[in-house]
Amino acid sequence: MTTTDTRTPEIDPALARPVATPAQDGRPGVPMSRLINAELRKMVDTRAGRWMLIVMSAISLLVVTALLIWGEAAEMTYGTFLGFTALPLVMLLPIVGIMAATAEWSQRTGLVTFTLEPRRGRVIVAKIVAAVALGLIVTASAFAASALANVIGGGVAGGDGAWDVTWTVAVGVIVAFAIYVLQGLAFGFVFLNTPFAIVASLLLPTLWTVATSLIRALDGPSKWLDLNQVTGPLFEGTMTGENWGQLATSFGVWVLLPLAIGSYRVMHREVK
Repeated sequence: MTTTDTRTPEIDPALARPVATPAQDGRPGVPMSRLINAELRKMVDTRAGRWMLIVMSAISLLVVTALLIWGEAAEMTYGTFLGFTALPLVMLLPIVGIMAATAEWSQRTGLVTFTLEPRRGRVIVAKIVAAVALGLIVTASAFAASALANVIGGGVAGGDGAWDVTWTVAVGVIVAFAIYVLQGLAFGFVFLNTPFAIVASLLLPTLWTVATSLIRALDGPSKWLDLNQVTGPLFEGTMTGENWGQLATSFGVWVLLPLAIGSYRVMHREVK
């Protein structure tokens, strides 16, 4: 008669011990520079990211070309070209941030990303740096396209050709564009869904702007809480102390608050 051995098999303690990842045992994990480079590649190498950059470049070229063809000679200055180029970018730059924030969740790459780097906070920082860097590249292209159009306008189209952009205006444009990229990142982290985040980032500030224009009681708060309104002096280079306070308040409401909420969601959401 045979008997079944019910004893618990011995387990080698060396095999039973969990293997610590570099992020868990105190040793350096993935270098931050490599994380930032990976995030930049995600934003550029994907079809959606590539087409977004193409669309932004095409719109900027169309805007300056239209001004060269149909604009008045007196309007063909560097400041005018830059201002017209900035209009579509204000709408499109938040989408760059949104796509960077939602990549892991919309393209189902989160399992790979957070396995290679379990410390999600470092991934969030890498996404912020990468998105702002890409936004600065787009900003530089807008300055370059405006400069080229101004040269063509002054030399060929008989335009004014004045280089009327002061350093305060240039810095203001760069800061404003960075703010809109960060706003897109914040909304992307909150919703973790690209379509929802895009709709929310476009619709909510617009609804607030419409509400302040219709309800007189909101005139006062709108000067402190309307991001589109408080960034206006940045583009004009006329920032005062009060303007900086209004910008800081609106930045806290529309960027820092959703960024904090979204970062908490990314840190604690289960990856599937």
